[in-house]
Amino acid sequence: MLSLLGSAAALPLAPAWSPVSFRDPLIHSSASSLAKAIRAKRVSSIEVVRAYLDRIEEVNSKLNAVVQLVSNRALEEARQADADLARGAIRGPLHGVPMTLKDSLDTAGVISTAGTLGRRNYIPPSDATVVARMRDAGAILLGKTNTPEFTHWGDTDNLVYGQTSNPYDLSRSPGGSSGGAAAIVAAAGSPLDLGSDTGGSIRWPSHFCGVAGLKPTNGRVPRTGHFISFDAGLASHATTIGPIARYVEDLTLTLPIISGADGKDPDVVPMPLYDPAAIDLRQLRAAYYTEDGVLSSFPPTPETKATVTRAVEALSEMGVKIEERRPEALDRLRDLSGYSDGGASLARSIGKTDTKQLSNPIQRIYDGARNSKLSLRDANEKLIARQKFRGEMFRFMEHYDLIVCPVAPFPAFAQGALDEMVVKSLSVDGFVPDTYTSVFNVTGWPAAVVRGGTSPEGLPIGIQIVGRPWREDTVLASAQFLEKELGGWQPPPI
Repeated sequence: MLSLLGSAAALPLAPAWSPVSFRDPLIHSSASSLAKAIRAKRVSSIEVVRAYLDRIEEVNSKLNAVVQLVSNRALEEARQADADLARGAIRGPLHGVPMTLKDSLDTAGVISTAGTLGRRNYIPPSDATVVARMRDAGAILLGKTNTPEFTHWGDTDNLVYGQTSNPYDLSRSPGGSSGGAAAIVAAAGSPLDLGSDTGGSIRWPSHFCGVAGLKPTNGRVPRTGHFISFDAGLASHATTIGPIARYVEDLTLTLPIISGADGKDPDVVPMPLYDPAAIDLRQLRAAYYTEDGVLSSFPPTPETKATVTRAVEALSEMGVKIEERRPEALDRLRDLSGYSDGGASLARSIGKTDTKQLSNPIQRIYDGARNSKLSLRDANEKLIARQKFRGEMFRFMEHYDLIVCPVAPFPAFAQGALDEMVVKSLSVDGFVPDTYTSVFNVTGWPAAVVRGGTSPEGLPIGIQIVGRPWREDTVLASAQFLEKELGGWQPPPI
């Protein structure tokens, strides 16, 4: 596999700070390092793609993370990438680097189900905008990764492909809805994936699987060709697309590739991207909290609180001005509960797919929405409450560059446990247990996750770093610092 180099020890691909002991320097390396090595002809694209395909073959029967594999196409594209490089042609910053993609993103010529039976055999005629941009940048698709039906659940299970497992404990969930993406990236079966986030669907799986993930500012990345697109109704306003990787540097590499208007998604704003390398952490101000005060039914575990505290201490020692302060607006989060379109958005999604049988969680969501219709006046009051809440959060953020807080109050839960957890959370608090993440879908702010600790069961614990709108640079700079200080991704036992 390493014929161009002579030995694995000669391949310095991973970040120099990484504490990882490399069993295979190809599959444990960053996409950024792989891209540089391929361009320098220290390794070929075909070698890298084969290494990841071999790893998928090794682990996927246990994880069920990759649900469509396009091995022959990937190998052919890798051969072409090497041939292009030999004649001096480089497609882009990801030339010859493999990737996987969440199954809610359209991929031309590859089945794209969005986890629903009505699209079991659906083959899109064209790529989603972000997929086309990744491929134009030189990335090579290995396969599609599992997602719950319509991406509407915090666990990754559906009637098309079944349950995905967490690589740190196969009896546990990888989270959702980008659970397949996070699981295969964590297991070193892919260096990079694109997920989507409507209430935490990049950040929960990144936390549960110990990888790095970024939810960009809402309006930064086009949703054209994603199942929840810009025309999906209420859910579309909270939804954005972002990268999942083992290393923060790959989030930084990917964001400029997928960002910017495509002339189709009307919500994308042509805002400039700033360079995380230009950030001086000593100039930043941060607020932090270890408990949001909303979920009394699920207080954060001691290890969750300790992980946030360690992150805050590291930032403080670096010179970040830190203040323990929770946004007072969180006390009014309850004013936003109960807003529903009577299931109209979900009914539209179902109608687009010809799905006749829904998975149990989606059926319950649909039934609940139809039973909780609001009058036009009440719906307007909920919208007003939402905007007041957002305004209050923005006023809070005038004093800070960052918020540091948990991603979730617990590590990865057991497979099938989310139903009972949601019932408990709704009955006690009136919310599903994603308030640490979903609040920043309401504000639309960028947020990254990086691993910072480990639970007593050996499960990853992530830290959430939230920034001002359009300031992914401060978020990514802080996340990369914490990754180095606290260890970041660690290989799972699988």
